[in-house]
Formats: sequence, C-alpha cells, structure tokens
Amino acid sequence: MALSRRILPVLLRRVNGGGWVAPALSFSAPARALSTATAAAEPPPPASDEEESVVVKGVRISGRPLYMDMQATTPVDPRVLDAMLPFYLHRYGNPHSRTHLYGWESDAAVEEARARIAALVGADPREIFFTSGATECNNIAVKGVARFYRDRRRHVITTQTEHKCVLDSCRYLQQEGFDVTYLPVRSDGLVDLAQLEEAIRPDTALVSVMAVNNEIGVIQPLEEIGRICKEKGVPFHTDAAQALGKVPIDVNRMGIGLMSLSAHKIYGPKGVGALYLRRRPRIRVEPQMSGGGQERGIRSGTVPTPLVVGFGAACEIAAKEMDYDHRRAAALQQRLLDGIRAQVDEVVINGSMEHRYPGNLNLSFAYVEGESLLMGLKEVAVSSGSACTSASLEPSYVLRALGVEEDMAHTSIRFGIGRFTTEEEVDRAIELTVHQVKKLRDMSPLYEMAKAGIDLKSIEWSQH
Repeated sequence: MALSRRILPVLLRRVNGGGWVAPALSFSAPARALSTATAAAEPPPPASDEEESVVVKGVRISGRPLYMDMQATTPVDPRVLDAMLPFYLHRYGNPHSRTHLYGWESDAAVEEARARIAALVGADPREIFFTSGATECNNIAVKGVARFYRDRRRHVITTQTEHKCVLDSCRYLQQEGFDVTYLPVRSDGLVDLAQLEEAIRPDTALVSVMAVNNEIGVIQPLEEIGRICKEKGVPFHTDAAQALGKVPIDVNRMGIGLMSLSAHKIYGPKGVGALYLRRRPRIRVEPQMSGGGQERGIRSGTVPTPLVVGFGAACEIAAKEMDYDHRRAAALQQRLLDGIRAQVDEVVINGSMEHRYPGNLNLSFAYVEGESLLMGLKEVAVSSGSACTSASLEPSYVLRALGVEEDMAHTSIRFGIGRFTTEEEVDRAIELTVHQVKKLRDMSPLYEMAKAGIDLKSIEWSQH
C-alpha cells in the first residue's frame, strides 16, 4: 500500500554507512482479531495466551478490547493518515512563511483543507477558523460573543445537557456578571422550542444548543432553533463536534451563526478543530488568545498543517460516505439493541430513538450497578458517558436532566458504533454484555425482589 511505502523509510536506519536495517520494535500486545485497531494493520504473528494478554491498572485482559467508544474518539482513517504523512516528512513548511516554497505549499494545503471543511457544512471557506479542537471553539464562541457585546447584551441561553466546556464557559461568564439561562430538556432529550423562544430577551447575546448530544446521541431541531434566533435577532451557536460528517449540516438553511467542529470525531487527527463564524450578517467575537494574529486575528498561533490537512481529508471522505456510514450504523445499532433485548429484560434506551444519530446507543440496565458492569466488560471499550467527565463517580448530569432516576443513571452504558465497527464486534459485545448483566443480577437481591413482584419504591429502607 502507499501508506506502507511512505512509512518504510522512517522505520529503517542506516548501519555504518551501509545498507538499511529495521530497528528492533516491541509491542506489548498484538491487535486482537475482532478489534478496530486491525483495520489498517497486517495480521499479527501467532502468540501464546500469555503473550496476547495485557495488564492495565492491575487488570489482565486477553488482548486489546473491542472498541465501541466512538463518541470519545475515532480511529484515524488510513486515507486520512496517507494525506497527512507528506506534511510530516518533506512538506513541513510553516504555512505562515511567505518567502519560500515550503511555506507556499503548506499554505495552499491549509486553504484546500479549509475549503473541504466549508463544503461539508455549506459555508464560505473564509468563515472557517482553525483551532485546537471543539473545546477551544466553544470557549471562543460563548465567551467571545458575550464579551464583544457586553455593553448592551449580558444574557446567554444554553441547555442543561450541553458539553461540560459550554456549561463551564457559561459559569465563567456568570462570575463576570452575565445572566445565564439553563433550559431544561424533555424526557427524550429534546429542547422545548416554546420555552426557548420565551427565554430570549432583548439583551440576549447568544443561544447555544448542541447539535448531537455526545452522551445520548439526540439530534436537536437546529433549523427550528435557527429560525427562532433569526426572528429574535440573536446569534445561534451550536456545538456540532458529534454531528459533523454524520448528519447533514447546512449553516445557511439552519440559520447557524457560530459552530464548533472537531477532527478526531470523524476519523481525523486529534488536536485540531474549526470554528465556523458567519460573515453576513457578520458576527463578532473577542479573541481569547493573543499572539501573531493568525486566522485573521480570531485564533493566534501557528496552524498545524498536517493536522489541518487530515481534517480536510476526513471531511472530504465524510461528504462522500456519510449516507452509507449512516445506513450501516443504523443496521448495526438495531442488531446490537435487538441482540441485548432478546436476552435481557428491564433495558431502557436513554434519549429519543426517532431523533437520534444511530452510532450512539445509550442503555440503562435496571438492578445493575454501572461501575461493576463497566469493570466486568473488560473486553469491550465502552463508557458510561462523556470522556471528559467519565472519571467522576457522580451519575451523568445529562441523564439526570432527562429525569432519569439516580439508580438508573448509574447503570447507563454508551455504545459507540463507527465506520470500522464490524458485525462480529457487535455480536461479541452483545454476548459479553448479556453475560455480565445476568451475572450481576444473579447477585442482586433487588432484582430477585422485583421479579417476585415486590414494589421496591414502596419499601421504607432504614439506615443502621
């Protein structure tokens, strides 16, 4: 493959001015057969069970687990890596160097990537500004707009289920004296449009609503929200990190004024994102970083050409394959859901199934402790919520905002399905999940009482 031919010189070293030899490489464990890590890898050589096992944090597992945490991050598509490699190896110029070929070719590659990203969302390339990721985009959008218009607008509206970086940015603004309205959502995770319209005030500077929720996959009605904001004359910002390349986005039709994007959610590299900022009618932001004035002063700092090229390549692939990826993810999601429900009762889907990206399936298993379930699923890489907050033992604030009771919120598991997920992986995930849920329920007196017809909510528990 072209990828292998390009990497080969990097993996070799010259000995005493003579021929080239490969250095000794050692890997802790080969990729297991059912893992997405094998998507672009050669089959590993045979190994003993002891060699295939991996010890992580004191837990031994038989090889690398199945990867089903696509909302946390996605593997880089080999085609994306192939596009990036030349800009690491020999086309390594600074895109802001204006006096020689190296700078010119890097600048041209950056602008081509900018055009590809803009085309995927129906924007003008001049409206795309590169950043380090969606978190930085959200900070620029929320804080930047509020601070720019602070003299006459000091009110921001968002929802209770936003990503933590949006919520924390809003709390930061509150410390500066801004007023923030945190809209509740319905039990299906969707915002109430009537409540949103009622919450907008003459001094509202921004409305920020996530396009696709990272924990439950719910798709918000962006076009309707954009129409309300346009009628009220308020800029509309959406965090579309989980939506880009997965659901159709048209910034003009949807009335979006600002939008946060990320490369590593669509099989691109980590460390690069993009902020869409509307030109007409123009929306102004106060830059959050001082420096050399790159990206027309919106985001100073050297643009990382290889990462940006990878982002552009990922968007070009997504534009061509979005429909196919969506249909395939929907089929695998149904296979996963049917397989689990056929063998396990008391399974609850969190969030709307009608308005949902199919690559995200968030399930709660009654009478099962979520942390124990996660620990038992050592051979499947899944999570209980956002990767940015998964270290917390508190139940998901997103699920609590949906009205999910605390015990059920603690039992949620998010399954992420992506471009390289296979039917064999889904079937194995079903097998392991069903086995672990049944095992934990066999040890649960609450499950036994519920099966005996006892209403657990009617019991008055006493503390000792």
